[in-house]
Amino acid sequence: MRLPKSTIFRMIFVMAQALYRKYRPKKLDEVLGQETNIEILRNAAKSGRLGQAYIFHGPRGTGKTTTARLLAKLLNCEKRRTDPEFAKRGEPCNECRECLAIDAQNSFDVIEIDAASNRGIDEIRNLKESIKTSPASATSKVYIIDEAHMLTGAAFNALLKTLEEPPAHAVIVMATTEYEKLPATITSRAQRFTFKKLSKTVIIGRLASIAKEERIAIDAAALELIAAAAEGSFRDAISLLDQIASLGIPIDLAVAERVTGRTGLKKINEFAALILAKDLKAALAYLAALGDDGVNLVQFMRDLIHYLRKVLSLKVNPALAVVFEKELTRDEIQTVARLAADADAEFLVRLLRTFIRAYSEMRYSPFAAVPLEIALVENLGAQ
Repeated sequence: MRLPKSTIFRMIFVMAQALYRKYRPKKLDEVLGQETNIEILRNAAKSGRLGQAYIFHGPRGTGKTTTARLLAKLLNCEKRRTDPEFAKRGEPCNECRECLAIDAQNSFDVIEIDAASNRGIDEIRNLKESIKTSPASATSKVYIIDEAHMLTGAAFNALLKTLEEPPAHAVIVMATTEYEKLPATITSRAQRFTFKKLSKTVIIGRLASIAKEERIAIDAAALELIAAAAEGSFRDAISLLDQIASLGIPIDLAVAERVTGRTGLKKINEFAALILAKDLKAALAYLAALGDDGVNLVQFMRDLIHYLRKVLSLKVNPALAVVFEKELTRDEIQTVARLAADADAEFLVRLLRTFIRAYSEMRYSPFAAVPLEIALVENLGAQ
């Protein structure tokens, strides 16, 4: 049986759709790791007290633009407007015309501006003119300005008047990774929400759920490495998973290491154990093996510094294990704690200082291994 062309095109689109778009949150409850922000926005929606100017700031991939689109849905959801009981939930319906249009990113009343490429005064003047016109079909006209810190000084000055006296139907959301670059005159006229990096355990849990739903064969160690490589960005994590899954083979730690260029926590722990045991010969041999395997030694050194910092922290204050629960599994914390128990605090401090200096040299050296080798000899050679 031959399928209609329209059906084939739809199948191709679904197959080609990136996972980060497929699993983008469609309601506030689905936004990961930003509980306080979501609670404030939901309560504001329930009470009908959503504002007209917002600044969402924080690291990349933490849900700023996604939450801005959810805010647009809350403002324009037809069911929320017509059903008072449903409105008390503080969530969009995801079924009405406006919700579907915003999800498909083809709503005439939700305008997204990339300030990185549209940063001049002319673009903001156009915004000032268009914002005066009533919405085409929705109740609110929402402007989402991504990378807002990239706007020029003149553009910020032009935007200021609009923020001071926005039309009743207009809402402006500025998303930025560099809040400190926004002028105080702008930040003082908007509600500010800080988006934080997601913990590794949260990312692992969500990736495991997506992998199960997509029938991606991946082991726990590979998931841990992908979550660590994302450095708190869920978008980066799911994009990495999508990239590795395209290989079409079961994903183990070796596969994940090859694609990401990073090493799993097991190798970092093994290398750290050799260093803390002050076994110079074994440490140099391990480092040589890593180089032969094509490991990115600059990234490895960065991860090692973060790892040894945790060892030092637990050596000085074992109670800090609670803090690391967001970054490490329970077994990983126990491993770090065992290393900390046998380590010398003064040696760790000296080691970290030397490694930080070596890392800065490795970043710009054509011989990445040499600064690390010298650091090992300096700290372990006299033993």
